[in-house]
Amino acid sequence: MVTVADPPRLDTPPAGARARLLAFLHRHRVFAAVLAAAFALRVVTMLGYGPALWFNDSYEYVSGAVHPERPSALRPNGYSFWLLLLRPFRSFGLVAFTQHLMGLGVGVLLYALLRRRFGLPGWGAALAAAPVLFDAYQIQLEHLIMSDTMFILLVVGVVTLVLWHRRMTWPMGAVIGLLLAITALTRSIGLPILALVVVYLLVKRSGWKPITAMVTACAIPVAGYMAWFASAHGNVAMTNSDGAILYMRTALFADCNRMSIDKRRELELALLCISEPPRERHFSGQKYLWWAQNGQRFHAFGVGTTFTPEMNKTAGDFAKRAILSQPGDYLALVARDFFRAFHWDRPRFPDANTYRQYEFLPENKVLPAWSSPKGGTTDRDAQIYDPGLPTTQIEGRLRVIGTDVHDPWAAFLQGYQRIVRLPGIVLGALLLIGLGGVVVRWRTLGGPVLLPWLAAFGLVLAPAATAEFDYRYLLPAVPLACLAAAITLRRGIRFSRVRPSRG
Repeated sequence: MVTVADPPRLDTPPAGARARLLAFLHRHRVFAAVLAAAFALRVVTMLGYGPALWFNDSYEYVSGAVHPERPSALRPNGYSFWLLLLRPFRSFGLVAFTQHLMGLGVGVLLYALLRRRFGLPGWGAALAAAPVLFDAYQIQLEHLIMSDTMFILLVVGVVTLVLWHRRMTWPMGAVIGLLLAITALTRSIGLPILALVVVYLLVKRSGWKPITAMVTACAIPVAGYMAWFASAHGNVAMTNSDGAILYMRTALFADCNRMSIDKRRELELALLCISEPPRERHFSGQKYLWWAQNGQRFHAFGVGTTFTPEMNKTAGDFAKRAILSQPGDYLALVARDFFRAFHWDRPRFPDANTYRQYEFLPENKVLPAWSSPKGGTTDRDAQIYDPGLPTTQIEGRLRVIGTDVHDPWAAFLQGYQRIVRLPGIVLGALLLIGLGGVVVRWRTLGGPVLLPWLAAFGLVLAPAATAEFDYRYLLPAVPLACLAAAITLRRGIRFSRVRPSRG
């Protein structure tokens, strides 16, 4: 008698695959538990604040996705391209969900790199990833319609690929170059990171082929974007705002008398002079660029917007002259903002409104009806992107709600944010540990610690030197500082059976 065996169930994985999966989870059980808890926090965030949170910059990103015909003069459109890619789903909730996955992905990259490449035990690698996974302000940043989380993932991805491969090949160099191009198109500070990676590969003597492939792969998309920008704005660049933002940096100390500006022959520069004595000026340079009572200074050039090529060049020339004429004042201002990053608490800076935009708040967010490209308004652009946004009547006018708050989830996050955060002084300690790792490896010019440490240090210093201190500018430095510190301390940690990769 012949019997026929029951066919295997299609919904059950093979026993071998199931066993391998269980073995994998057991081997990484500490991080699996950490990652599950971090994922749960992000689910709570989506339940408490639907569909997403908003910052003042969010509206231009959305307008760039709704009106993609013209590049922004203020910032690169890389994040708007990401929103455009997700636009067919018509959901800001999906955008926020993908950004939460990006945040989790940063933690996974740190853990994988420290385990496989540097041989840390599971608990040590999980501890290094914990600030990214559990810091309340990191989770809040992921929920904002902003480019920062995407930028963090790209930077950590680049550093991971560079450190993972002891011997860099030209195809891998091309992949890293493409990632660097996307990084630069997401935030323009990505281009200096290219220079940093090139220097690191030169120190490692990786050869000219991978470096050439990396630079070429980065240059082609960036050059294409700059050509598109030139067709729209008339000048070859990525933005028309770098000079104006540097002007904001110098506005707190620039003294036109010390700068020797001839107000009759240099009328355009003279228009940017500030009548208030430096000691009486506002503590934030944003007053002299963004805030309405002084924004008209830029309209003296007869243009309808701040960020034109002419305005940007003039503002940049003014700022450079201020720095060269008053280097001591400039360095003192940069130092003040740099060390502001390492406070234990979070003082309200630059103003209460900006500070509140980084907090989990108890009230709904009604979107402003500011002007946007193509004659629309910011709230209308958001509703075009996501027609499911709720509305409410305020003073007889229908207004769009961008964030709908739901308790008890929101209340939990408000309490969580008061307790679970990475203080600035801890970030400073991590940077000091990483610096120690660079110093003790001086014979190899810092070894593998050098790249993440320099990237972290540069990401803290760059805003202080070129713009102004902002809390969200610190968060991209955190995973890199954790990485540099973990590599530095790895010899003092009891190793597991995992050995560093020799690949």
